[in-house]
Amino acid sequence: MKVVAKTRSEQGSGASRRLRRAGLVPGIVYGGKGAATPVSIEHNPLYHALRVEAFHSSILDMELDGARERVLLRDVQWHAYKPQVMHIDFQRVAADEKITVKVPLHFVNQEVSPAVKLTAGIIGHVVNEVEISCLPDDLPSFIEVDLANLEAGKPVHFSDIVFPKGVTPLTHAGDDPVIVTVTIPGAAEEEPAPAPAAAPAAAAAPAAKK
Repeated sequence: MKVVAKTRSEQGSGASRRLRRAGLVPGIVYGGKGAATPVSIEHNPLYHALRVEAFHSSILDMELDGARERVLLRDVQWHAYKPQVMHIDFQRVAADEKITVKVPLHFVNQEVSPAVKLTAGIIGHVVNEVEISCLPDDLPSFIEVDLANLEAGKPVHFSDIVFPKGVTPLTHAGDDPVIVTVTIPGAAEEEPAPAPAAAPAAAAAPAAKK
């Protein structure tokens, strides 16, 4: 995907307001061997690009003053109540340097899984994105999670995801969170086992004879 940007010389809140009134978005491109570069981008094409999922997790081709840069979207600031992009950050990427980025999970085949077909289970997506590390050319736009064999009572864990070659998932050591659950409509919840009855108090010892 492509982004067209121009270097901007004026900075500060006043300059940013003037850019927005002119239909432009102030931003910055940083990282790599070059210095951080303040840029401006036409608002409407950028707004529509941001509505595309892949724009958030793909290597983008940026045309900056006619020169080509490879960048990754890092941050977007939106107006509090208007559909307006206020500021945007991009990071330069190098082909031989690994990047860390969150990519969306795409769940497929859940409608044909035993959990749905046999038990009319309701599938719950607990996690919808995952953080990965890879080289720019190995970056997937999304990670596919196949639920064709999903069964009731057997949630899908992070360790069940099959990652593409060259992609390393980032998790804390020992963590294996649930990413998909199955709820059976009308299933009665198990009642907790009753607590054992308290032992009857020991009979009071007879008073000692005097």
